[in-house]
Amino acid sequence: MRLSFVALIAGCILSAPTFALDKFDTEATAQKHCPQDTVVWLNIPTMIWHISGERWYGTTKKGAFVCEAEAAAEGARGSHNGQ
Repeated sequence: MRLSFVALIAGCILSAPTFALDKFDTEATAQKHCPQDTVVWLNIPTMIWHISGERWYGTTKKGAFVCEAEAAAEGARGSHNGQ
């Protein structure tokens, strides 16, 4: 029983999050999807978003432009220090 629990925990840690969040390749297409919301760059593996002007906005390898409210609803959060 204990081995199964450890394997289950390891599988959860190693797997990428799965969610039904609309992701976009460009800031403009994301803004069309949510014209009343702020578009953010979501680093998908960490579920941390960056706003325009921050260091990692649009630059992380595994990320996408998304609507801030939708990202928050999926459990993402903004960066603490703008990095």
